[in-house]
Amino acid sequence: MSNSMVAKRYASALFQIAKEQQILSNVEEELRVVREVLDYNADLKAVLKSSKLTNENKKEIIRNAFSTVNAYVLNTLMILIDRHREDEIIEVVNQFIELANEEMGIAEAKVYSIRPLTDVEREAVSTTFAAKIGKKSLRIENIVDSDLLGGIKLRIGNRIYDGSLRGKLNRLERKLLS
Repeated sequence: MSNSMVAKRYASALFQIAKEQQILSNVEEELRVVREVLDYNADLKAVLKSSKLTNENKKEIIRNAFSTVNAYVLNTLMILIDRHREDEIIEVVNQFIELANEEMGIAEAKVYSIRPLTDVEREAVSTTFAAKIGKKSLRIENIVDSDLLGGIKLRIGNRIYDGSLRGKLNRLERKLLS
């Protein structure tokens, strides 16, 4: 079975439990923390992949690292370790977030701007573009990019909306050259 299918099954099981217990957003936030810790802590990843440690040692490390997370999240991590699927943790988190976003009508968006967006601007971007893609709202990650010169560029999934000054100048150049 492919790894993404494995991750999808674990994520789906955790999603069903979180939905039944009405703790979907809490579990999602905790899983985001787990992903962030694993993404930025190469030593922890290396320890989890190590064949020199027993599963019990790995579980103890995870219990200590994530002692404040929900029991369902912790149990999922323990099961992944028991089944030697430590390398799938991040993909399980990604799959869970995808399921949760779909359930709540949220889309992930990267917004590139020349300065950090204010809360009012974030809300305006979320409202405008969520309606265009048929979602309730956007979860915005704001990335400051001074190369844009002005305006914003938005990436939602595989769609890009370019309202930046740099993008407009590039389009104008292509139009003049053709």
